[in-house]
Amino acid sequence: MGFGSYDESEQDNQEYDTEFDDEDGLDAEENAHEGDVEYEFTASNDELLDRLKDIKEDESQNT
Repeated sequence: MGFGSYDESEQDNQEYDTEFDDEDGLDAEENAHEGDVEYEFTASNDELLDRLKDIKEDESQNT
């Protein structure tokens, strides 16, 4: 057999399992989390904006 050829008899013998059990799926609630998330920012808005400006300038110089 050369590249790209196949045995046609192999194609006839393929079986596909199309039935799914409940056990086959993913339980989305299994890893559900409840609670709160709190963030504490120590930098001011101006400091954060200055840092963002610096990052953008660095990116533009590296491209």
